[in-house]
Amino acid sequence: EQLIYPVGFYRTKAHHVKACCEQLVGRFGGRVPDTLEELVTLPGVGRKTANLVLILGFRSRRNICVDVHVHRISNRLGWVTTRTPEETEQALYRVTNPRWWPVINQYLVTWGQNVCRPVHPRCGDCAIARHCPRIGVRAWPGQGRGPGGIR
Repeated sequence: EQLIYPVGFYRTKAHHVKACCEQLVGRFGGRVPDTLEELVTLPGVGRKTANLVLILGFRSRRNICVDVHVHRISNRLGWVTTRTPEETEQALYRVTNPRWWPVINQYLVTWGQNVCRPVHPRCGDCAIARHCPRIGVRAWPGQGRGPGGIR
């Protein structure tokens, strides 16, 4: 817990890390599984983490890691119309070029944290603002509606 204290839900995550390590040793001989199906059986590992392990740990080019940023931005841009990150993952496989699958998360997370934020997105600072339909983005009091503002 002390090592991961700055992380949200650190107590739960610390428990999952310990249980995951025990299962890696006990069930998998100390090796990290290389399939999504096996990875998601580990404590605290969902599709997002499993896909990230496959992309970064096994250099998979057949996976997309979808977190809240990727889910939000993909919907905001109109690439998909989905309600959950899992639905977004499946939809992105259908509508994006496979060459981008392993890096979609890398690009959209950074963008989502700094520009296309969940609340008060910085559309005025966005390089693609004039091409973005801004689906679900609402103007707030005092925000301009100029070239970089919210429509």
